[in-house]
Amino acid sequence: MIRNELGLSNKTICDWASFCREVLIEWSVKRQGKIGGKDMIVEIDESKFGKRKYNVGRIVEGQWVFGGICRETKSTFLVPVEKRDKDTLLQIIKDKIEPGSIIISDCWKAYNCLQDEGYQHLTVNHSVNFVDPTTLAHTNTMERLWREVKLKVPLFGRRKKHFLGYLARSMFLMAFEEDKRFHQFLLEVAALYNPLHPPHPQP
Repeated sequence: MIRNELGLSNKTICDWASFCREVLIEWSVKRQGKIGGKDMIVEIDESKFGKRKYNVGRIVEGQWVFGGICRETKSTFLVPVEKRDKDTLLQIIKDKIEPGSIIISDCWKAYNCLQDEGYQHLTVNHSVNFVDPTTLAHTNTMERLWREVKLKVPLFGRRKKHFLGYLARSMFLMAFEEDKRFHQFLLEVAALYNPLHPPHPQP
């Protein structure tokens, strides 16, 4: 174990993990503008990150995440949510998606108001098909994003309070090629903790 080789305590490891999450969350916040735009397509969906009780049966524990991806630019957003009601999701949509965008979603009732909020809205009924036969609307791009993100979120030992950090890490890994990630991470550390301009005056 690396911990044994370096003689690190559990507290030190937890502190460094928290530090890394903080850097990645700051990176994700900086890059988050609104996605989409007039006549651009944004797919949206909610997905539950969870585990099955005793590894069998339906998912009973976990964290709901609301996300979107613009087909044209591949820009994304991922937001942990406690509720999937109209007020919660609509506020995120207004914060994250440009008016005039073409939003494609499933038939979840919380999205029924989008046409009245300055968006074009198409739906696909996933209980019937994956592509609407009339409009050809689908959320396959969003489904692929969920698969990628879930591969990068820890399966074990994860905590709800750290979920924003898990999602930021996933987006960071998807944004940069493997040989560029460490260098980019160091740049983000330097930007957040600039040694020439420390956040607090030194005693």
